[in-house]
Amino acid sequence: MAEHIRLKPCALFTDGCVLPRGQEIRVFGEAGAPVKGRLLAAGGALLAEAEADAAAGRFVLHFPPLAAQTGCTLLLTDGETEFAAADVAVGEVYLAGGQSNMELALCNADEGPETARTVDDPLLRYFNVPKHARPGEDADRDFDAARWQRFTAGQGMDMSAVACFFALKLRAHLDVPVGIIDCWWGGTSITCWLDEEALLATAEGQRYAREYAEASRGVDMETYLRREKVFMDAMDAWNRRVAEVKRDRPDIPWEELIAIAGDCPWDPPFGPGSPYRPAGLAETMLRRIVPASLTGILYYQGEEDAGKTAHYETLMTALIHRWRELFRNPELPFLFVQLPMWIARGAEDSKLWPRLRHAQELAWRETRGTGLVILIDEGEFDNIHPTNKRVVGERLFEQARSVVYGEAGAESPRALRKESRGGVLTVALSAPVTARGEADLFEVAGADGGWQPAACRVEGCTLRLSSPAVPRPVSARYAWCDWARVHLFGENGLPLAPFVLEG
Repeated sequence: MAEHIRLKPCALFTDGCVLPRGQEIRVFGEAGAPVKGRLLAAGGALLAEAEADAAAGRFVLHFPPLAAQTGCTLLLTDGETEFAAADVAVGEVYLAGGQSNMELALCNADEGPETARTVDDPLLRYFNVPKHARPGEDADRDFDAARWQRFTAGQGMDMSAVACFFALKLRAHLDVPVGIIDCWWGGTSITCWLDEEALLATAEGQRYAREYAEASRGVDMETYLRREKVFMDAMDAWNRRVAEVKRDRPDIPWEELIAIAGDCPWDPPFGPGSPYRPAGLAETMLRRIVPASLTGILYYQGEEDAGKTAHYETLMTALIHRWRELFRNPELPFLFVQLPMWIARGAEDSKLWPRLRHAQELAWRETRGTGLVILIDEGEFDNIHPTNKRVVGERLFEQARSVVYGEAGAESPRALRKESRGGVLTVALSAPVTARGEADLFEVAGADGGWQPAACRVEGCTLRLSSPAVPRPVSARYAWCDWARVHLFGENGLPLAPFVLEG
C-alpha cells in the first residue's frame, strides 16, 4: 500500500506570506487527496476559493487576481488535514537571484546595519530560500522550516542588500506590501541556475556540462566532501580574520583589509556534490519555489562567467526564457544588472568584463520585457563585492518603473547609431551627456578592425570621435575595459552606457 501523503503546502504559503496582486495566484505543495483552498479578507469575508486534484503527490491551486490588501487568511484542507496561514498580504512579489553581489547581506552593505536598525516596515517582507547544494533530508527539513520575515526594526540583516534597497523604494512609491524571495549563491555560474534540460538545449550549456564532467572525472561523493571541508575550513578562517579586522575598523578600504587578512582562498573543488556544478542549484533551490506567481525577477550575476564564455548572451536569454516558463508567465518582467568596473590588484586588464557586459546588453536587446541596470560608474578596485548596494537597488527600481509599471523610469544615455565622414565618426545618443572630467575611454577602428584610442568632442546628444591612427573610422566603442573611471553622465546623473558599434 502506498504511503499516505499528508497535506503540506510549500513553505512560501505560511504565516506572513506575500502574494502578488492583479494576477493569478498559485498556491502549491504536497497532498495525497484533492485540496480546497479559500482566501479570506481581514474581516473574514471570502475573497476567493479554488480546488485542485493531487497528481503524483502534488497540488496547485489557482486563485483569481486580487487587489493589494493586508491581514488576509489562507485556509487549505484535503478533507482530513486543515492548514491556516495568518497575516497574509497581497502586493508585489519579486524573486531576487544570482551570485554573491545579490547575496551580499544588508549587514555587510554601506548603510545596511543602520537601515536594519531604524526602518520599521512590517509590510516589507522577505523569504530566504535555504542554501543547499545537494538534495536530502537536511535540505527538505530546512526548506520546510523557512518562513517569511517582516522588515521590522532590528530585523532584516540577512536580507539581500540589493533587494532590500529596491524594495524600500518600491514600498515608498506604490504603498502596497512588497515581498522578496531571495534565491542566490555566491560564486555561481549562470549554468548553476539552468536545469539540465534547458542547459543542454544550448551548445554553450553542453560545453559547460562537458567541461565540468571532465574536471570531476574520478571524484566520488566521499572524495568531494573531504575536499569541500578543506576548502570551507580555509574560507571560514579567512572570513573570521576579515570579520575581526572590520570589527575594529568597519570602514577600512578593501586593499588594506586584504593586506591584513590575506587574499581570499577561493578555490572550490570540483565534484558531484558541488553547488557550482551545472544545473545543480536549479534543482536543489529554484525548483522548490516553482511555480510561484511573481511580479518580476531581479538578477545580478555574471562575474563567475566572465572568463569562461564568449557567448554569455546565449545562456542569459536561455535563463530568461526558462525561468519564465517555470513560473508560468511568458512575459514575466526580468530586471538584471550589468557588471560594474572591477580588476584584481596586480592584474592586467583582461578585456573579459567588457565582453560580458556587451553580452548582457545583447540579451537585454534581444528579449522583450527586460530591463538592464547600467553600473559602469560603480565598482571597487580589487573588491569584486562593492558594498554600495543602495545604488544597485535604486537603479533596479527605476528599471521596474519602466518595464513593470509603464512609467518613465530614469535611464542611462545610450548610443543609437553612428556615421563616418571626413575622418570623424559621429555617434548619436539617446540623451545629452556632459563630461565630469576628460571624455576618455573611446576607441575607433577602421575596416581592418584594429582598435585605437580616440579623442572625443561632446556636443549634447552627439559624440564626435577621431584618431590620427585611423583615417577612415567605421567602428566605435566606449569603456571597453575591466577597470577605469568614467566621466560622461546624462542630465539625470546616470552614466553613459558602454557600447560597441561595429561595421
